[in-house]
Amino acid sequence: MPKILITGSAGQVGSALLPALIHKYGAENIVITIHKTTAVASPCATETLDITNQDAIRAILQKHQIDTIYHLAGMLSAASEKNPDLAWEVNFSSLKNILDLARELKIKRIFWPSSIAAFGPNTPHDHTPQSTILEPSTLYGVAKVSGELLCNYYYKKFNVDVRSVRYPGLISHAAPPADGTTEYSIAMFYAALKKEPFSCFLRADSALPMLYMDDAIKGTIDLMEADAAALSTHMSYNISGFSFTPAELVTEIKKHIPGFAVTYAPDFHQAIADSWPRSIDDSLARHDWGWQPHFTLETMVADMIKQLRVKLNIPAE
Repeated sequence: MPKILITGSAGQVGSALLPALIHKYGAENIVITIHKTTAVASPCATETLDITNQDAIRAILQKHQIDTIYHLAGMLSAASEKNPDLAWEVNFSSLKNILDLARELKIKRIFWPSSIAAFGPNTPHDHTPQSTILEPSTLYGVAKVSGELLCNYYYKKFNVDVRSVRYPGLISHAAPPADGTTEYSIAMFYAALKKEPFSCFLRADSALPMLYMDDAIKGTIDLMEADAAALSTHMSYNISGFSFTPAELVTEIKKHIPGFAVTYAPDFHQAIADSWPRSIDDSLARHDWGWQPHFTLETMVADMIKQLRVKLNIPAE
């Protein structure tokens, strides 16, 4: 049974991944780290951690005899643009800390998330291939490309088994919307259910690749459990579920909440979105480790509304 450490357990991915790992491996085999300003109720052992402090990370790894790490701590795209120095420390330097410690302490396996932000305006925007131009226009993307290269280096140079996917926009009911470019989609559900008008910071026609969190979590665990011999890259695998525009999402939500009203007021997020792909080719992940999303736009919207009604205590109409 693996002994797992999860950094960023209260974040968008972490808050959904944690219960899945508890269900699979048991709370007694999982340790989570939180920032000093975060409050988390969890059955797992919990440690407060500054993820940029390598000595503090080492102490936790040794204390709990960790052999598997899900390194999820990070700052999203818009927040990174607002505080680039902190974003670099959190999004890149902390990864190097983890990889150095994995080499030193013989950690068995690591997961680290990359993103479609690794792509850029010169990347093919439709059916973006696995191997392509990586010239991002955001610091968040620069940190992701640098991280992918670093992971690949540590695998080839030191045999550190680090695995990664390029998450598209992730849609989840587990955590409220954060400061990311695709987070408008989550905020839209909250507004619709609360009967509030919504102002979207992207154009109505801005298509982006997206993925429901349930599929993202299953894919993450599947990759971590895959036979190492089957993996043909230790950069990051493309994965995706479906692409949609804000207008298409509104249309689908209005099938369930007909009175939902949306206006469009593009801001600085628009330039970020315009530099990202419209759709993703994830055939390599499908071939190597059986990646297969299950949710469609229609089934995702229906489940989001169902789950958020319970979470927000809003009765069905």
